[in-house]
Amino acid sequence: MKELKVQPIKNGTVIDHITSGMALKVLKILDIPKRDSNAVISILMNAPSKSTSVKDIVKIEGRELKPKEVDKIALISPTATINIIREYDVIEKRKVTLPNVVKDILKCENPNCISNKSGEPIEKKFNVISREPVMLKCWYCEREQSDVVSNILD
Repeated sequence: MKELKVQPIKNGTVIDHITSGMALKVLKILDIPKRDSNAVISILMNAPSKSTSVKDIVKIEGRELKPKEVDKIALISPTATINIIREYDVIEKRKVTLPNVVKDILKCENPNCISNKSGEPIEKKFNVISREPVMLKCWYCEREQSDVVSNILD
């Protein structure tokens, strides 16, 4: 059997153990390809995995993720790992973690929530009520979020 190998990256980030089917949502969160129009980006979807049977992987040449980007990834794929690559070596590997309170990452689905009113200098906050599956509740109006991905802020 022939195997197709993905070329290693010299410097950048590998997001591994992404929940199967979520790689394209990770790209959306990271504003790719618009933000990194010249970067080499590799996407593997439904790749075999020893721990979960299948997973997605995203490799981004020349970019390390900001903490808020990692928090956004944790919302849609709480099993993901972030690998920082320098000179072809993994210099740091960490699992994403979802904090107990998520701040300024999503908007509330409730259009009448005070956090959605223009002119209100209010931090958008959500309590994490479940990690598997991810369930959030608005700090202000207490509405549970049913569609986390669509409400992630740019």
